[in-house]
Amino acid sequence: MLGPLDRLLGKSAATSRGASAVVTGAGSGIGAAFAVELARRGGAVVCSDINEIAAQQTVNTIIKQGGKAVAIRCDVSQFDDVTALAARSQEWFGGPPTLVINNAGVGAGGQAIGDMPLDDWTWTLGINLWGPIHGCQVFTPILRDAGPSPAPRGIINVASAAAFGAAPGMAAYNVSKAGVLSLSETLAAELSGSGVNVTVLCPTFVKTNIVESGRITEESSEQAARLMRLIGFSATKVARICLDTHDRGGLYCMPQIDAKIAWNIKRLTPQTYTRAVGLVSRAGIR
Repeated sequence: MLGPLDRLLGKSAATSRGASAVVTGAGSGIGAAFAVELARRGGAVVCSDINEIAAQQTVNTIIKQGGKAVAIRCDVSQFDDVTALAARSQEWFGGPPTLVINNAGVGAGGQAIGDMPLDDWTWTLGINLWGPIHGCQVFTPILRDAGPSPAPRGIINVASAAAFGAAPGMAAYNVSKAGVLSLSETLAAELSGSGVNVTVLCPTFVKTNIVESGRITEESSEQAARLMRLIGFSATKVARICLDTHDRGGLYCMPQIDAKIAWNIKRLTPQTYTRAVGLVSRAGIR
């Protein structure tokens, strides 16, 4: 049950139950896990991905489990694609969506600032940062202006602990995710009292294919893959924790304890934290 303060802050009951949901990057990883879990919770899901075949595979999984979903191709780095996604989604739902998850993202890393090609910067920011910007720019007015609705509304932006971790050799990725974190905080402030909940997801290592599909050096890929195997959460677990956090009206979702520890240390002693990260990096323990 929600109290008076929750209602004052614009928080509402569960958004993930029976949602009309749009998920970008739904062809694999966390996006696919979000889509399948939302369908399991009784929702209808638009599974969007630049790889329409992969999106359709997620749709097939949902349909086999008795759910309802459709695949729509979308390159989130292109504003016109996201605009078309919104139009097609509303046509399929028969009205506005109730939940939008800006999840599509890519990995990049292994080279220091000044060594990483500018093309890799452009590619990473185009998807990881401009993708959520486009998603929020297009879908926020739709959700905000939907008026009284039988279902609460929400936006989830997928960032990363890299948003505040500032690990060396990951500048483009760090910058893109830091932007998503700031975007989400700003959006939450702007939508306060509107009935539209905003949550930003900041996980550490998740067992997905981001290493294989990103622009990451071989050494960094091997290190990331090893950490994923050792301490990574499954995408399904991360999606469920995030949806539950969103339903409670939480702005920040840090599903793993290491993310929470890093977040608190960085906020309390930012200069010490940054120096420590640099020392660890130079010691070769990234």
